[in-house]
Amino acid sequence: MNRTTQRRTVDLYTHDLRFEPAGTVHRDERRFTDSDADWRLAIFHAETAGDVHPDHWERHPLADEVVACLHGAIRLYIRAERPGGSDDLVRLLPGRAVIVARGRWHRFEFDEPTELLAVTVRRDTQLEKRTTT
Repeated sequence: MNRTTQRRTVDLYTHDLRFEPAGTVHRDERRFTDSDADWRLAIFHAETAGDVHPDHWERHPLADEVVACLHGAIRLYIRAERPGGSDDLVRLLPGRAVIVARGRWHRFEFDEPTELLAVTVRRDTQLEKRTTT
């Protein structure tokens, strides 16, 4: 890759930044596959909670996840570790972030258009249909 290519700007709404262990960073078209073994940074714009699977819990078994609010407001629910326990609610406003521990189930909700930034290793990410109780 030449220096001109390295200087291209990256649209973080359609591309991810992939951080390799050797210390290099690459831009990749956004895709969700089980082969994403490197750390990835992505920004998501959501008009409604429906844009980020609010009917599912997700977890990343290989790495922590950083979730940051860039615009709007995020309600991030982290599932209780023990059945019957209360889920933790983290409210994020612009400029605030939280680290979701590796392997913890979590989900998003918001009431207004929101932009969030997420950094994690996506390989082996799991989704579980949310049930209402």
